[in-house]
Amino acid sequence: MKVLIFSAPSGAGKSTVTQHLLKVFPQLEFSVSATSRPARGTERDGIEYYFVTPDRFRELIEAGELVEWEEVYRDTFYGTLRSELERIHTRGHVAVFDVDVKGGINLKRIFGEQALALFIMPPSVEELRRRLTARGTDAPEVIERRIAKAAIEIADAPLFDRVIHNLELAQTLAEAEKTVREFLDL
Repeated sequence: MKVLIFSAPSGAGKSTVTQHLLKVFPQLEFSVSATSRPARGTERDGIEYYFVTPDRFRELIEAGELVEWEEVYRDTFYGTLRSELERIHTRGHVAVFDVDVKGGINLKRIFGEQALALFIMPPSVEELRRRLTARGTDAPEVIERRIAKAAIEIADAPLFDRVIHNLELAQTLAEAEKTVREFLDL
């Protein structure tokens, strides 16, 4: 089973890239991750994430119901449900992961050559700060925590199969399409 993994620091544009590719390639299907963080803005349970409590997330870990998981911040977990991958595989589709950098590295390790791991590189840390601020979904201290984490995540870019620099959106989308087309042998 082939899978696509997209990772980047928060605000780098990975969700924009993945949403575009999901429209272009009908054989791709978004893998909805589980998280213990509260929904932001217009996020809906089962669409952007499966929202659970930290205690419920710990139960999922104990029951072995996650392919991979990470405690990104204290009591803020993210992970991939086995049931979600089974659902996508049963439909004959390719799972698309939009995950943080550590999750992307873990998924690549798990899926090996069956996975194409793409890192979306932001134009700069200053641009990340501008984008995160413009979203209006996080408090200033949360934005600063994300910026500090971004510097560490950018250092892990070489661990991915391919790095796509998101300097100009149209070019970024074209490069992502070409890369996915090659991986899927289309």
